[in-house]
Amino acid sequence: MLIKTASFEISNTDHRLCPKDGRPEFAFIGRSNVGKSSLINMLTNHKKLAKTSSTPGKTQLINHFLINEQWYLVDLPGYGYAKVSKKARGKFEQFISSYLLERESLVNTFVLLDSRLAPQKIDLEFMNWCGEKEIPFSMVFTKIDKLSSSQLQKNLATYKREMLKYWAELPPVFTTSSESKFGREKLLNYIDSLM
Repeated sequence: MLIKTASFEISNTDHRLCPKDGRPEFAFIGRSNVGKSSLINMLTNHKKLAKTSSTPGKTQLINHFLINEQWYLVDLPGYGYAKVSKKARGKFEQFISSYLLERESLVNTFVLLDSRLAPQKIDLEFMNWCGEKEIPFSMVFTKIDKLSSSQLQKNLATYKREMLKYWAELPPVFTTSSESKFGREKLLNYIDSLM
């Protein structure tokens, strides 16, 4: 898939106010600081489409970006960000879950995971919740350029073992680097195949 156009459409905290044109939506979510904004910018070939920041927890709204006038890339707030008050976190979780559960045009959710880290409880809980609620998702490992190839394989194997404790089979798995653009084509072709 070639990305010719990518434009910001709308931000809000209520799935009922999201675009109503029925175009397919692909959501991106992950723990704060997983490299979500960088990945979105890399995928769309736009350096400043999603706001990157050294401060985790910057995305606090549901952000819709229209891609090629055909589909929406949806940037969801990161989960598990400790510096946000409990009340604000509860609010995030509420509008994120209602978006994921109620949004009819949502085709797939890409769950971003830091390839450098051991399986994190909060990521596993989130993916298990998606499974229980029958929300289709894929696993996207970020920052693979920060690891040696053997360390990456080791970390992925650990993750797969952990997931297979809960799952009969794994959802689709992607490995990416925003720096080298590794995984870009695979991810975009996968989105293309789902439309």
